[in-house]
Amino acid sequence: MNKELEHNFVEQLEKHQNIVHKVCRLYTNNKDAHNDLFQEITIQLWKAYPKFRGDAKFSTWMYRVGLNTAITLYRKSKRRVSTQDFDAVQFKIKATEYDDTEEEQLKLLYKAVHQLNDIDKALVFLYLEDKNYKEISETLGISEVNARVKMNRVKNKLRTILNP
Repeated sequence: MNKELEHNFVEQLEKHQNIVHKVCRLYTNNKDAHNDLFQEITIQLWKAYPKFRGDAKFSTWMYRVGLNTAITLYRKSKRRVSTQDFDAVQFKIKATEYDDTEEEQLKLLYKAVHQLNDIDKALVFLYLEDKNYKEISETLGISEVNARVKMNRVKNKLRTILNP
């Protein structure tokens, strides 16, 4: 890989790393698992970066790779995330600490979201990131109408979970 490609990747990753942290928060329950998943998503992003054509925004592409990596690992390991050796990747990323002191209501929401299936989690995540239904549908690979229908169903599920 050339140095310019590596530099551009690191710059984009540092700029948008909160996306990866948010995906990790959805699919993990502790700091070690969060860090392992962050590392794995970073590796998958790096492997896929040479094929990134720029048809979508970097952040949209990053959501897609991050969610797909998390869902794949989550399904394979049944809540235990396995990782690859990070030594093969030679660049350094300045990681900002993820603030784990969330408000109580946000913790309750995350606890409720953890009870959803993988696709519903991804849908809620993108919705909470203020993505419109067009962006959600592109990221998840479903139709815009399907994204709207699924989101309404997920909202009802969350209401039921949060207000039994």
